[in-house]
Amino acid sequence: MAEEYLVLVDQNDNPIGSEEKVKCHLPEGKLHRAFTALLFDKNGRLVITKRSKEKMLWPGDWDGTVASHPREPETYVSSGERRMPEELGITCNLDYLFKFEYHVPYKNIGSENEICGTLVGIVDDLIQFTQIENEIDEIKWISVNELISQLKNNPEIYCPWMLIALVLLDKSEKSILEKHNKILLPWINSEIQKELEKAIKLHIPDNNWRLVK
Repeated sequence: MAEEYLVLVDQNDNPIGSEEKVKCHLPEGKLHRAFTALLFDKNGRLVITKRSKEKMLWPGDWDGTVASHPREPETYVSSGERRMPEELGITCNLDYLFKFEYHVPYKNIGSENEICGTLVGIVDDLIQFTQIENEIDEIKWISVNELISQLKNNPEIYCPWMLIALVLLDKSEKSILEKHNKILLPWINSEIQKELEKAIKLHIPDNNWRLVK
C-alpha cells in the first residue's frame, strides 16, 4: 500500500507542504490538516465510534463519528463526505462548523498536532452502519446526558479532539447553528461544558489548544 501523505499547514491553516502520515504523528509531530465529523439524529443523539485496537494512537478509545485527514485539493467538507462510506458504509451531507488547533502527546508513542475542521451532519436513527476492520471496533448512539455521566466517571476513554470539538460547538458558524439549532442546542449548556473542559484538561494539562479564526 502506498504511503499516505498529509497536508502540512501553518498556524493560519495555509498549506505549506506535505509529509508522510506516520512522520506527522511522531512525538513532536508536524502541524497538519485534519477533520472530525459529528453525526446526530433528529433527537440530538450523537454517533460515537470506538477506535480500532490496531490504531497507533488512542487505540480502543471513543471518538466522534469519523476523524481523518483531507487530501489536496479537498475541502474539510468534501474530505468528510469522502470518508463516510469508507469508514461507516454510509453517505451523508456535512456542514462546516469551525476549526481548532491542538497538540497532544500519546504516551511515548506519538502525538496529534493538527488544525482540525469540525463538521456536522444529521442522519436517521434507523440508519445501518458498517464497521470497517482496522478502523472502528464499535459504533453506538449517545445522548448529552449519557455523555455527561460518562465524563464524570471515565473521561480518559474519550479522544481529546472529540472533546474539543464538542466544547466549541457554541463557536460554530452562525448560519449553521441556526440551521441545526434544535439538534445542537442541548449540547451547548454549562453542565456538559464543565465536564468537557475537565476532560480536556486531563488530556492536555498545558491547555495547548485554541480556536482558529
